[in-house]
Amino acid sequence: MNGEPLLDVEELSVHFHVRRGLFGRERGVIRAVDRVSFAVRPGETLALVGESGSGKSSVARTLLGLARVHSGRMHVRARGGGAVELTRARGATLRAARRELALVFQDPHESLNPRHSIGSQIAEPLRVHRRLSGTVLAARTAELLERVGLPAAARARFPHEFSGGQRQRIAIARALALEPAFVALDEPVSLLDMSVQAQVLGLLRELQRERGLAYLFVTHDLSVVAAMAERVAVMSHGRIVETGATAEVLAAPAHPVTRALIEAAPALEPGARRGRATVSAPRPSPLALPSGCPHRTRCPLAIPVCAEREPPMVEVAPGHRAECHRAGESV
Repeated sequence: MNGEPLLDVEELSVHFHVRRGLFGRERGVIRAVDRVSFAVRPGETLALVGESGSGKSSVARTLLGLARVHSGRMHVRARGGGAVELTRARGATLRAARRELALVFQDPHESLNPRHSIGSQIAEPLRVHRRLSGTVLAARTAELLERVGLPAAARARFPHEFSGGQRQRIAIARALALEPAFVALDEPVSLLDMSVQAQVLGLLRELQRERGLAYLFVTHDLSVVAAMAERVAVMSHGRIVETGATAEVLAAPAHPVTRALIEAAPALEPGARRGRATVSAPRPSPLALPSGCPHRTRCPLAIPVCAEREPPMVEVAPGHRAECHRAGESV
């Protein structure tokens, strides 16, 4: 996984304006994504993990053009060409770059159209972008279904005729229709039972090995992170607060938010987690974050400087960084 990043995100910010009532006065701005930077290389999985409302899903949706960028840059390396800046590209250049990216949503019941057969939904991007039709289109649709473990004859059926795990396989087949190089997966197994989760995760690993896919795996489940990702980035209040190799971050978390996530995951028991300080108490409103470090009002490690200025991103070990004034201390 050496070489140039397939996807390079620099200082990405996404803001949402909150108003009182339909035509009311603006109450404030939520910084759903706040100056986030990361890179993903071909064949690599980066997990984006955090509490509900941390901004991780907003990152995934923004990459696919489903949320408006406030500031920052997103570069994708287009097939057979150089890097394209998605925030500035237009027309044919943007369409070609977008074909390198795909998104699998959390709930296939919501993301699949109940009024259309699954075959027509998988075939749609092939009709629109590849101009396929007739027997060629039917054969390609059947091939995609079979690759995710469903019979070709299923293409005439409708979403409600399938189980949750099967619907997610259909969503994966649709995401792979244009042979993207990068797939963002937004909590793709969180609604599935444990045995079905394992099957879908196994399928995703197989597809990654076969096609050299890069994944951005958005999740709150650290057991999934441990099973799927080489690197992990922890988000809170729209910021990446810790990042590094998955094994190292889970074994030696350097940020209180990361420690709290590990404490809440009973299946994970790294030896260093017991007795470590973690954030507690309710999170502050995203419309009224505290000055300095947004975690300071619920962090037992807070010191006066935490109220005075934002914490820096500190390297606590090679490739392992945390955004905390006390990162690297033995606390």
